[in-house]
Amino acid sequence: MKGKSPVADALVVASGRSQRHVGAMADHLLRALKEAGYGKCRVEGMPHADWVLIDTGDVIVHLFRPEVRAFYNIEKIWSVETGGHRAAN
Repeated sequence: MKGKSPVADALVVASGRSQRHVGAMADHLLRALKEAGYGKCRVEGMPHADWVLIDTGDVIVHLFRPEVRAFYNIEKIWSVETGGHRAAN
């Protein structure tokens, strides 16, 4: 995303198998980020752990349950159009 959006330089999208798995992934990542000196991360969605967003500033991490990831289809938002086709407004 670097050079494409002022929101972040990179976007990471991953899935866990369940709410417990997504929450554990988020906890592990937050601990690792804190140990690496990125302790001021913003976190959304931890109580339910269907979709957890971790914003480190330069990198945004989305952790989903598979059903939630399929429903929101976040990859489509950031996909690049190919073949010269543009979506109609």
